[in-house]
Amino acid sequence: MKTPSDYCTGYDSPLGMNRRSFLQRFGGGLGGVALASILHADSGVGLHHIPKAKRIIYLFQSGAPSQIDLFDHKPRLIKETGQELPDSVRQGQRLTGMSGNQSSLPLVGSPFSFAQNGQSGHWMSDLLPYTRKVADDLCVINSMHTEAINHGPGVTFMQTGSMFPGRPTIGSWLSYGLGSMNDNLPNFVTLVTKGGKGQPLVSRYWGNGFLPGKHAGIRFRSEKDAILYLNRPEGVSANGRRLMLDRLKELHEIQLEKTGDPALETRIAQYEMGYRMQASIPDVTDFSKEPESTYKLYGEDARTPGTFAANCLLARRLVEKDVRFVQLYHQGWDHHGALPSKIKDMCKQTDQASAALITDLKQRGLLKDTLVVWGGEFGRTNYCQGKFNEKNFGRDHHPRCFSLWMAGGGVKPGYAHGQTDEYSYNVVNDGVHVHDFHATLLHLLGIDHERLTYKFQGRYFRLTDVHGHVVKPVIA
Repeated sequence: MKTPSDYCTGYDSPLGMNRRSFLQRFGGGLGGVALASILHADSGVGLHHIPKAKRIIYLFQSGAPSQIDLFDHKPRLIKETGQELPDSVRQGQRLTGMSGNQSSLPLVGSPFSFAQNGQSGHWMSDLLPYTRKVADDLCVINSMHTEAINHGPGVTFMQTGSMFPGRPTIGSWLSYGLGSMNDNLPNFVTLVTKGGKGQPLVSRYWGNGFLPGKHAGIRFRSEKDAILYLNRPEGVSANGRRLMLDRLKELHEIQLEKTGDPALETRIAQYEMGYRMQASIPDVTDFSKEPESTYKLYGEDARTPGTFAANCLLARRLVEKDVRFVQLYHQGWDHHGALPSKIKDMCKQTDQASAALITDLKQRGLLKDTLVVWGGEFGRTNYCQGKFNEKNFGRDHHPRCFSLWMAGGGVKPGYAHGQTDEYSYNVVNDGVHVHDFHATLLHLLGIDHERLTYKFQGRYFRLTDVHGHVVKPVIA
């Protein structure tokens, strides 16, 4: 049985000494220096193995894209459109209240054309003309599955490893476990497409949960001031602000010595980061020096702050500055009706920029150690929600299988993992649960998911809770 000392905890750990600290204190620190040179001297704790990725850009498609109409090609489903969903396929699975009371569950195949792409032969629909061009860079998982059947729990599960609010998100775990790679920007940045409509996006999706507050995601806005209240008030000079912060720090340190309250350390760190960001944020959000070739690659939408394309470009600029985790949210994929027209609009907004991000990172030599993830919280049903209309239908929520793709960061390019049945209803081999997905992300960044823990309310928590296996076939 493992004891707390067997676990590698972050630098905020109540255990007080991590492996890196131990090596530095004993043996003259030579072991620590050697290990740090191999396993990233900038990390917050000693890593468990040599990482393949340093950072993640997560393109989260909120609302759950239909795997059937994008990546999971099912000729039999197309052929049997209009027929009833067989009981042998459904296997008694619970349905949502939106379609569970329907007297009929007519199958509806994708109305879009599919083709195999690149040397890899990835199947994709004609909704994704740009993504098709980078098919050989993608690792597509068609066998994702989850227990969540509604959006709130589904997004929370994908971001925190639990369907219940209050747990730290992926970016917060990475900030806590790996520390910072830069001094002037947050470890964890969130970008939300401006004007998006759909399921609400709440701050817990990028929250720190029970981890110290400095590990929370920082949302950048698309307005002139990317972060509210960051700039100095009128009439306050940089020197005056610096003197004020120095005196405030001294007061906090006096109070910290008396109380030992870790929240004071967080407050000191946040004030200092805010001061440094006054110069770094305007620089990283200023696209004025981007060449015309950038906008040709990402599309004209990239000129408009807050669009998905502009956020993809900003994500590239952030990882160039060594931000550890960049989370993009794009709303509008919840297609209970009028799916054929609505999914076209979503793909038009996201396809070019998603593919451009892969190409741009690759051209700059960043893709090899930047992991890009694209996907939503669950899949969509193979049957029609509501009255059947082959040309104007909707799909309900479906947790038993869905698709996502990854690129760069040590995953196997041009590889398709997992398989669903002929109806895209059940996983038939190589299923990947949400916990497995998280375990794999952490592994790619050099972390054993069972050993990165934090003690809260008397027990040790981790991103994968008490489950999860690394999906080794997807690793290059």
